[in-house]
Amino acid sequence: MSKLTHFDHKGDAHMVDVAAKDITHRRAVAGGQIEMQAETLQLILQGGHKKGDVLGVARVAGIMAAKKTAELIPLCHPLSLSHIRIEFAPNPEQHSIRCEATVETDGKTGVEMEALTAVQIALLTIYDMCKAVDRGMTITNIGLLEKSGGKSGNWRR
Repeated sequence: MSKLTHFDHKGDAHMVDVAAKDITHRRAVAGGQIEMQAETLQLILQGGHKKGDVLGVARVAGIMAAKKTAELIPLCHPLSLSHIRIEFAPNPEQHSIRCEATVETDGKTGVEMEALTAVQIALLTIYDMCKAVDRGMTITNIGLLEKSGGKSGNWRR
């Protein structure tokens, strides 16, 4: 186990002032995956899970998470989101499910945190619903895939 180091920071925490920024269309796409046993993936894909539609519930959880990001991350601006899409792509060869979240708004600050939060909560929901049959699932490769809008423009991994 790594040794954690405590750093004292003397500055005050504050939200970034976005008052002078222009309102532009902002879009972010984030992705990640959850790896599991082959049997767990088959259970999810065949709809045989006793808790119900795992991917359907995870999709709703991801949408809800994007909308609540500012409540979870202390200095994150609350945003009015215009679009949230959560997509899942099962990979039977790797016994995994890939999740991608696309979040959009017209505003003064980006939606990267909302997309990243949506992916993580969607994948955590899959874990939660399936942990009784597979506690060894691993959530991996979470990251921002692309963003557009704002002063910094477009970025793609």
